[in-house]
Amino acid sequence: MYKERIVIKVGTNVMTNRDNRIVRPVLRNLVKQIAELYDRDIICLLVSSGSVIAGKEVLGKSKIKNRTQRRQVYSAIGQPRMMRLYYDVFHDYGMKCAQVLPTKRDFSPGVHRQNMINCCEGLLSEGVIPIANEDDAVSVTMSMFSDNDELASLIAQLINADKLIILTDIDGLYTGHPDALNSSLIQNVGPHENLDKYIKDNNKSEEEGRGGMGSKLDYAQQAAANNIPTYIVNGKTDNIIIDIIDGKAVGTKVSL
Repeated sequence: MYKERIVIKVGTNVMTNRDNRIVRPVLRNLVKQIAELYDRDIICLLVSSGSVIAGKEVLGKSKIKNRTQRRQVYSAIGQPRMMRLYYDVFHDYGMKCAQVLPTKRDFSPGVHRQNMINCCEGLLSEGVIPIANEDDAVSVTMSMFSDNDELASLIAQLINADKLIILTDIDGLYTGHPDALNSSLIQNVGPHENLDKYIKDNNKSEEEGRGGMGSKLDYAQQAAANNIPTYIVNGKTDNIIIDIIDGKAVGTKVSL
């Protein structure tokens, strides 16, 4: 029905500023690009983080001591707020969006997986943009994805996407620290390439996204191994998604 179907994952660090506040113009720029692609007969499925930090903005500092329960509460409060933000922006561009909240069991073979496929395919066929996020309010321990990078990779494979685009807050994979003078951007990576020497661990607070560059590359390589070219790019760069579709060399491309 459409020329292409693309999965776009936007991380918490893309949509927030240094004070961990959601930046609405970033969401608007994202939706603007999705609307432009729709006019080109390219449909997108969006995997969006942000519910935990959105919940913390509303609730403030929680008195709950248990970290997992605190995250559940923040997410339950923040998810409808995120959807309201997206609903309003998509409406401004004359588009419709829908909420999809999977857990890990929805990707296991069987009825749950088929229900996920039916839901996503039905929404896409109606021109509605699915916005997926892990259901943090009920996903704990064994039922959790490692992060939304894993969720995006699984969804891309589930719907046989033509591309997976992972939006982060740096330009892609570098040979060293992105700010180092002798560090350069790695533009192309194979699905089975060992990238351990380029990956550095990072420590994040609970309201920030769980995934780092190592996670992004791991799941990007998994998608690429299934013939889904995957791009890791800076989501704060204007029209970065359009640049990818137009064939410009941006970020790090992971492909066969």
